[in-house]
Amino acid sequence: MTFCLDSTIIKPDNDEKIENAIILLHGYGGDGKDISGLSLNWKRHLSKTVFICPNGHEPCPINPSGFQWFDLTQDDPNYILEQSLKAEKKLNNFINEVKNNFSLENDKICLAGFSQGCMMSLNLGLTSSKDYNCIVGFSGKIIDKDNLKSRKKSSTRTLLIHGDSDAVVSPNYMLEAKDFLIRNDVEVETHLLKDCDHHIPIEASSLALNYILKNLNVASY
Repeated sequence: MTFCLDSTIIKPDNDEKIENAIILLHGYGGDGKDISGLSLNWKRHLSKTVFICPNGHEPCPINPSGFQWFDLTQDDPNYILEQSLKAEKKLNNFINEVKNNFSLENDKICLAGFSQGCMMSLNLGLTSSKDYNCIVGFSGKIIDKDNLKSRKKSSTRTLLIHGDSDAVVSPNYMLEAKDFLIRNDVEVETHLLKDCDHHIPIEASSLALNYILKNLNVASY
């Protein structure tokens, strides 16, 4: 199978029938293979789930071997919003390809992402015509609250996890996002992790897995 974005794809073992998909979006300078590491533990509990981890559509200037969803070389909020909307369009095309390829509807798809990938997941999950199953965001923020509010069409339930020592994306952004989501009638759960910087520790991975299992109605074991 080929998609419009190069992707790392982890299918169920033993040719299990695919019933769900988790789309994992990497952070700035990362790639799909990098964030696919989350699936190593998750797949043991999600035997009928395909994990799809696309590379960003642009190479990252600070890490030529990695990718980005939007450029950060200009400290201009309007430019960043413009670039993120271009990425959103490409990702919506990508998700439609995933849905068609695996015969899945939005309610069987979880959008998850780290940092920039979290920011994109929030935009995608709240501007779609139908709710996704859930959004899981690590160490991110809402790119532009006014823009998102004006385009919001859905209320995909959301989990946000952030480290209290994050010096790259301030944990205050998680609190701002929580306030935004509550005010806009989105069911949201948040976790602020003690002594955690800008990465996804085991604790965050476990919290996310349990949240996904609950929302996909898969029994944990």
